[in-house]
Amino acid sequence: MQTRGKGSVSPNHLPLSFRTMKTSSNVISMDDRTIKGQSIKAGIRDRRYAIRYPFAADVDVIDMESGSRTNGVTSDLSLGGCFICTSKPLSIGTRVRITMVRQNQMIEALAVVRILKPRIGMGIEFIDIEHPGNEILCRWLDQMRLSR
Repeated sequence: MQTRGKGSVSPNHLPLSFRTMKTSSNVISMDDRTIKGQSIKAGIRDRRYAIRYPFAADVDVIDMESGSRTNGVTSDLSLGGCFICTSKPLSIGTRVRITMVRQNQMIEALAVVRILKPRIGMGIEFIDIEHPGNEILCRWLDQMRLSR
């Protein structure tokens, strides 16, 4: 690999995958370009960083700005978030506090709505999970992983 100047690498000598990456704050994601024949929706799926497992838990959702409430049931769960089936999904970008309950175990988390499917539900990304929620989440995911 050729370098130019003090320790810098010429972009033309990096593998294509590194040349098409872009950095946004401290998160690295692939360029938004799509391969011929792929839709934009496929690009969204490619950005997920954790395996999703089918998972049902009751969920209460509170909009942090307006205080409005909705509830639903998760259809899948990952380390990074979940999809909540609800007839009243919130808008993309809405910051929420969620409470998930399954078999007398409860997780409370701050999250943000990332995907909206009208009359079906919403995909949310966890921002902060309150203690001991991380342990419970990991236990739930381990149970799903081992049952496959």
